[in-house]
Amino acid sequence: MAVDRRPTKSMAPDQAASSMTSSSSNQTTPKQQFQSGPKVWGRNKDVGTGTVIGSFLMMLCTPLLVIYFYIACNSYQCSLSAPLFEWFNNDLSLTHLIDWTIRELPVFSMHAAKIYIIWLLFQAVLYTFLPATIGYGQQTPAGYTLPYKVNGLLAWVVSHVLYFVGGYLGLWSLAIAHDNWGGLLVIANLYGYFLTFFSYFKALVFPSHPEDRKFSGSIIYDIVLGVEFNPRFGKYFDFKLFHNGRPGIVAWTLIDMSFAAAQYQQVGYITNSMILLNILHATYVLDFFYNEDWYLRTIDIAHDHFGFMLAWGDSVWLPFMYTLQSHYLVRNPIDLSMPYFLAVLVIGLSGYVIFRSVNHQKDIVRRTNGKCQIWGKPAKVIRTEFLCSDGKTHHSLLLCSGFWGLSRHFNYVGDLLISSAMCLTCGFGHLLPYFYIIFMTILLLHRIERDHSRCRGKYGKYWEMYEKEVPWKLCPYIY
Repeated sequence: MAVDRRPTKSMAPDQAASSMTSSSSNQTTPKQQFQSGPKVWGRNKDVGTGTVIGSFLMMLCTPLLVIYFYIACNSYQCSLSAPLFEWFNNDLSLTHLIDWTIRELPVFSMHAAKIYIIWLLFQAVLYTFLPATIGYGQQTPAGYTLPYKVNGLLAWVVSHVLYFVGGYLGLWSLAIAHDNWGGLLVIANLYGYFLTFFSYFKALVFPSHPEDRKFSGSIIYDIVLGVEFNPRFGKYFDFKLFHNGRPGIVAWTLIDMSFAAAQYQQVGYITNSMILLNILHATYVLDFFYNEDWYLRTIDIAHDHFGFMLAWGDSVWLPFMYTLQSHYLVRNPIDLSMPYFLAVLVIGLSGYVIFRSVNHQKDIVRRTNGKCQIWGKPAKVIRTEFLCSDGKTHHSLLLCSGFWGLSRHFNYVGDLLISSAMCLTCGFGHLLPYFYIIFMTILLLHRIERDHSRCRGKYGKYWEMYEKEVPWKLCPYIY
């Protein structure tokens, strides 16, 4: 799922660092490695029957999971077990199941559909016309280095100012997302599936960069994982950056604020747990937009193709599952003790500091071509060579010192800490608010393995050198 949701930082391999490279006459050249291995170093997945079935089940079941969580929050105080107990403790006849489904499922709302469509169009206008700097992504397997409009922070500010101004003027309720949540879920699902199939059709009929397409031989797998690498309209309107960064992540904090407004309407004040959650989410989101140029070289943009996982994931999974804690705190208002509040705040901010510091080291190494100091010592990097399908040899750095010398993905340690803090704001009454940290742990462990496979194919002998220098994948002496 996208989603990284929320942003991913699997950058150590592809953007890190140092010059331990030595050459000898009996070593294979990058060109020889390239010719003897896969023709393109991008997505390299053997698609068997099990993979195809798994892809189909993902496209079918993840929307059902989101709907189940919606029902649990909307009707059962965010208890994940309560709907199941009701099923088994009552008549399990088909009639009862149909009645329950009709009663509990979110329903289409024309009002919610208008809100969602206006939101999409508004974000597209901001993305297209707001002043922007031009950032550049990582080189694609076909050799393209694509430009991107970087104006997400300004889009976030404009969106939030208008949200509060409109609420103050009475044009809409500040609880607008909360009040229309079921209808928004329906229209977001419809849009997510439309975008999925439109992207597949576009990849077949009018791709932006045909050389970067990947066909697996399975239509289902290609629909789910995507065919086009960087689908675009024109020079700058990039599907991946827009759908993840604009309607998705800009909405993240607006959704939280909307649910905070709903809590205020219900109990007469905003609990300190809701305030803390908004602080932690806003810290993460604002960091994302402040460092948006950095995001252009993360795994979402640099490696993933645009299919169901990103199209539906950015449209539904990110805004509806990454904000579950705010849904929980509306139904279960909690006032945290001051020691607990401060402890969670420290965990969250510590995670953020680690997360930002780790990526800052990588950025310094990239900007200086490895000619800098990390923790007071010259940066230790492996200088690599690899081929793109344009037939040209390219160069990159693999950083082996600082945080990146502790593990190949130490940035994920910060990610997991701040994700844990977001969940801890909800106390320990139910499992549902902790879905986020469970999902993020599974997602990041899977990304580590994907990244390892991809980089091994891309860098060959250099990656073997890097593994010897940095043996730990995530936590030193543990994993």
